[in-house]
Amino acid sequence: MATGLLNKSARSGRAWRRRFMRNEDGATAIEFALLSFPFFLIVAGILQTSVIFLASQVLESAVNDAARSIRTGQFNPTTSIDTFRAAVCDRLYNLYADCSGLHVRVAEVVNFQSATVVPPVDPTCAENCDWLVPEVWQPGGSRSVVLVQVHYRYPVYLQAGPLGMSNLGDGRRLIGTATVFQNEPF
Repeated sequence: MATGLLNKSARSGRAWRRRFMRNEDGATAIEFALLSFPFFLIVAGILQTSVIFLASQVLESAVNDAARSIRTGQFNPTTSIDTFRAAVCDRLYNLYADCSGLHVRVAEVVNFQSATVVPPVDPTCAENCDWLVPEVWQPGGSRSVVLVQVHYRYPVYLQAGPLGMSNLGDGRRLIGTATVFQNEPF
């Protein structure tokens, strides 16, 4: 009798294992648990990339719009660099946390060929990436050729090592734009 009971319990254990192996009730939950982290990581990376590219485009548009005031003589050497910075900041749609972090260089150049754009920060800096090039405000006079550069150290929230969007050692991305134009005869 004890042998029959043991065989019956072994058979029911094997049957239970077979039923368990064929049961697919929680497969979707397990697959979601395995794939959700990489999926949401990729979505976050796409969103961050989109925001950084949007911020770059908005900065470029804002600088071009504000530089129009220099080109037409509304901003002249008596205007302050902070007035120009505020004009750029007004067009940034709150994509930049602190407009005082904008690095502005407006310089009169000899001609279009002599306009050279130099990043104002060392890209190999380790922690505190300070501006190495001083700000300049020389909007020139009538018919002057002017180079306008604006840079910003944009925060990168999703650090992905060498695949990330940061290009500075402190984990931020240097975003910049430059435009060269000849002032109107004013």
